[in-house]
Amino acid sequence: MTQTDSLTLEVADLDVDVLTGIYSEETGKPQPLRITVRARYDVADRYDPETPLDASKNYMDLKHAASEGLPKGVHFKLIEAVADHICETLFVQDARVQAVTVKIVKLAIAEGNEQIGITLHRERPDG
Repeated sequence: MTQTDSLTLEVADLDVDVLTGIYSEETGKPQPLRITVRARYDVADRYDPETPLDASKNYMDLKHAASEGLPKGVHFKLIEAVADHICETLFVQDARVQAVTVKIVKLAIAEGNEQIGITLHRERPDG
C-alpha cells in the first residue's frame, strides 16, 4: 500500500490594507482586508527532528505574498485580483507549491460579525 501525504501551510487572519474597490468612496484609500493563505505542496519523504527548513516551505513566504509582496500603489478593482496575485506569487517562488487557496474578507463593509468576501482556490497548471 502506498502512502499519499498532503502538507498544507497556512497563514490565517492577516490584516492588510490594500488599495481596492470599484466605488468612488473606495478608491484612493486603502481598505482593510483579512487574508488567509493556504499552500499545498510536495511533501518530503519523511520529517524527523533534524529535517532542515528547505525540506518544507517557509510560512513567512505566505505572509510576505499576502502583504509586502503586493505591489505598492497599485489599485486592485476586485479583491479577486488580489487573491490572483498572491497565488501567482507563490507559484513563481517555489515549484513545489501544488495548490493555493486565498480567502479575503472585506472588513470595512461588515455591519456586524459577518464575513463578506471571496475564496479563490488555484491548482498549479500542468506543464
